[in-house]
Amino acid sequence: MAPATTAEVTPALLREWSLPQPAGGKEGRGRTLVIGGSAETPGAVLLAAEAALRSGAGKLQVATVASVAPGLALALPEALVRGLEETPDGAVAARSADQLVELAEGADSVLLGPGLADVREAGQLLRRLLPHVRSPLVVDALALSAVTEDVSCLAGCDGRVVLTPNPAELGQTLGAPDRGDPTPERLRRDALELAERAQAVVSVGGATAYVAAPDGRSWVDRSGGAGLGVSGSGDVRAGLVAGLLARGADVAQAAVWAAHLHGRAGERLASTVGRIGFLARELPPTVPAVLAEIEQ
Repeated sequence: MAPATTAEVTPALLREWSLPQPAGGKEGRGRTLVIGGSAETPGAVLLAAEAALRSGAGKLQVATVASVAPGLALALPEALVRGLEETPDGAVAARSADQLVELAEGADSVLLGPGLADVREAGQLLRRLLPHVRSPLVVDALALSAVTEDVSCLAGCDGRVVLTPNPAELGQTLGAPDRGDPTPERLRRDALELAERAQAVVSVGGATAYVAAPDGRSWVDRSGGAGLGVSGSGDVRAGLVAGLLARGADVAQAAVWAAHLHGRAGERLASTVGRIGFLARELPPTVPAVLAEIEQ
């Protein structure tokens, strides 16, 4: 049963639920692996990867199609970038899972999904990688297709997974893709339903963000605004979750903090750029200041 109330996310709540404070160098802040992109959408993995670093991950590894990997490596000089086998249409091929085993097994968090371009290949890639992912895992965008096909596919992950659908993807994953724009209450209920069925934390973005845990806990974050409804915004949000997980946050904590950091970053840009018209690429650089403001 869903709880009668949902916790409102505020800076005060987050200060009481403080993030792990890393000691030492970059190894102390964790290693994250971001997998995604395609020949036509390399920017999605770039946005997610930068967001992971801006939220505090210490080391960054990125895997994307071989045809765009050299350009991505130049755009992300902080990262190890691995080129993956791709389909004739320029999508990450499921068979490239073999190229990812070593990176996945050594990562402190893994994000799979931003910018993937082939539904079938994305779902198969997730299924092939699951036995090798020992750290918390974020499943985003087309990688959610494996959950849509078999909601129990994450059963062996011991609750280490965060799903980051947008409202349309949430409906599709639950088998109801044509519901139209869901109400906030419907989003909350759907997030709770998927969390229980998949045994994973669910973070769904939108004008209002909801986070739901398999044990029935839920949170609502009303920060942000219309400006966050822009291409690439969801990739940033998924990357924030992955970066916080690499730092050592637990799955629910990472999802809740990421939703608020994403929303507050949007509010900052709305005040300096305009209520709408700022770009997703402008969100990650604002995150460190938002983090410092909350943690002071």
